This record gives sequence, structure tokens and C-alpha cells, in this order.
Amino acid sequence: MNKQTPLNSAHRQLGAKIVDFAGWDMPLHYGSQIEEHHYVRRDAGMFDVSHMLAVDIEGPGAAPLLRLLLANNIDKLQQTGQALYSCMLNPQGGVIDDLIVYFFRADFYRLVVNAGTADKDLAWITQYANDVKSTINAATKTVTIKPRRDLAIIAVQGPNALVKTWQALNGSEAASSALKPFSAAWCDDVMIARTGYTGEDGFELILPATQAEKTWNALLEAGVKPVGLGARDTLRLEAGMNLYGQDMDETVSPIESGLAWTIALDSARDFIGKAALPSSPKQKMVGLVLLDKGVLRAHQKVFTTKNEQGEITSGSFSPTMSQSIALARVPIQVAYGDTLDVEIRDKRLKARVVKPPFVRNGKILA
Repeated sequence: MNKQTPLNSAHRQLGAKIVDFAGWDMPLHYGSQIEEHHYVRRDAGMFDVSHMLAVDIEGPGAAPLLRLLLANNIDKLQQTGQALYSCMLNPQGGVIDDLIVYFFRADFYRLVVNAGTADKDLAWITQYANDVKSTINAATKTVTIKPRRDLAIIAVQGPNALVKTWQALNGSEAASSALKPFSAAWCDDVMIARTGYTGEDGFELILPATQAEKTWNALLEAGVKPVGLGARDTLRLEAGMNLYGQDMDETVSPIESGLAWTIALDSARDFIGKAALPSSPKQKMVGLVLLDKGVLRAHQKVFTTKNEQGEITSGSFSPTMSQSIALARVPIQVAYGDTLDVEIRDKRLKARVVKPPFVRNGKILA
């Protein structure tokens, strides 16, 4: 039997089409995936992302542990509530998961990890937490790993997301109106983070599961539309954001997944996977816009003019652009503006190489 989020009954009451996603019952859409996509680009939509897992890491050993585990450097986090996007790598330099880490105190960090990798992540983090305890003075470097399945997560995204969130949640405007992107604050026991996965402004609310349905309904009353996983995928693709398991995984380095900017190599700090990162990668991630009629999909083959091969990792029709777009891993020498061939149903169709994102804050960039 699949797991259910605290909002499962609310989704069913709204007539959501429920599907299996990473072992969870999740809403695919509430009637029209295309309309839900446009809600977020033009107004405000909300997603139940409670299948993702918040993990609290506390104690004097928290910072040493995260310096070891993450390819990005948590020492960049100097102010309470600051957030950082990072990959967690295996010793071969492949991506175990991509995540966000929030800094609240020198001995308290919160990670938000993906649903499909949560159990694996916890085992990995716990393994190295034990190593930190054994290699550094255990009396002063203790660390506690606490998975927070008692919490729910609601993402509110779109040009009107901030105002409608403030309307729905008493006290949230005072707590969050000064928040910069990639930072978080507390409103009573609700963590409000100015982060998201859509290319639009908005908040991600991490709150007690017991408050989830009341908060969801308050957002509905404020005019925020419910949005399912289908539109979440087209929104993140337009925003040029990777999906774990498609655009990167344990067999591929972040450098070959368009995530070199998330790797901090500017210090002597060592981290798991650092030594294995390729100094001269043979492939890179680019965006594609299909010039012919058709739909770009994951695993379709891509060919350069010299017949060198790449592969689409994520592809779909873009509701905002009314074109088919994709992320693709291609030979390193491919340049923006090049035209490549994509093999679709035994035909080769033309696609233009662009630099993601395709859409950001409602504007078409590609």
C-alpha cells in the first residue's frame, strides 16, 4: 500500500487524479494539467510536496558532517535562515541526491531531500554521522539526525504567491516580507522559505502535519489554485531545473548535469566524491527547443552534425512557449545556437541548442 501525505483526503475531495509517485499517492492533476501550469505562471498555485522529507541535523558535529557530505560549502551560510542548494555525492562523483540545506544555528541545519531517495539519504547521512563521531572528539562533536515525518510541506508559487500566502496565514507577512530568495524565517511553528521549483517567486511552507489541511484550505480561500505533479514537471523543465533520477543520478557527475555551479572547489575542504570529479568532462547539459513538429521525450537520441551522440534526459511540451523543449546531455563541444538532430519515431527532427532556463518569472528566455 502506498504512503499518503497529510493532505491525501483534501486532494480526493478536490477530484484529483491520484497516481503512484515514489511509493506515495500523489495528485497528478485536478482536471487540467495545462490550466494548472498557467495558474502558476500567471497567478498563484500550490503543490503538496509532503512526500519530500525534512531532516534536522543538530549538535556540534552538524557542520563538520555537512562539510563532508555536500559538494557545496555550508560555510557560505552565515545568516540565520540562509539556504543553499547542493548535491550529495558518492565516492565515484555520482549524485546520490540533490537537496536544499537551511542554516539556523551553528549546531542546527535542516535538509529537504527528495521522496524517492529519502531512505537511501538517511542511511548515507547516518553512516557518515557515525564516522564523524568516531574520528572527531565524540564528546564535543556529537550530531543527531532527525527525519521529520511529523511535518508537511506546501509550496505556493507564482507572481501573486507572496500576497496570497500573507492573506491566508496570520502573521506570515510580518515574518517573511523581508525574506530574500533562498532564505527562510519562522512564523510561530511554520517555517516559511522563499524557495521553489517552478521558476516563479513564492514560498515553501514546512509546517506540522496536523496543520496541513487547515493551511491548505486557507490558501484555497485566498484564491491559490491546487496544482498536481504533471504541471510541477513542466514548470520545473521550463525553469531549467533538474529532476533527480532523470537528469542526474549516481552514475553521472553534477558537472555533466549542468550543476557545476553547485560545487565549491575554492578551498582546501575535502568532501565525498571531490577526488572523482572529472577535470575534463566529455559531456554537458544543454537545453533544446524543437524546431519541427513533435514532442521531445526522455531517452530520445540526439545527434550532432558529425553524428556524435547525446541523449535527452527530460522533455515535454512547454505550455508557456507552445513548443516542445528538453534538457539533454550532449558532447562537450556542442555550442549554444547549434542545430542538432533528435531521433523521434525513426525520424530525425531539428532542435536548437539553448542555455536553460527557458522561462523565468513568466518571461520566455529561450
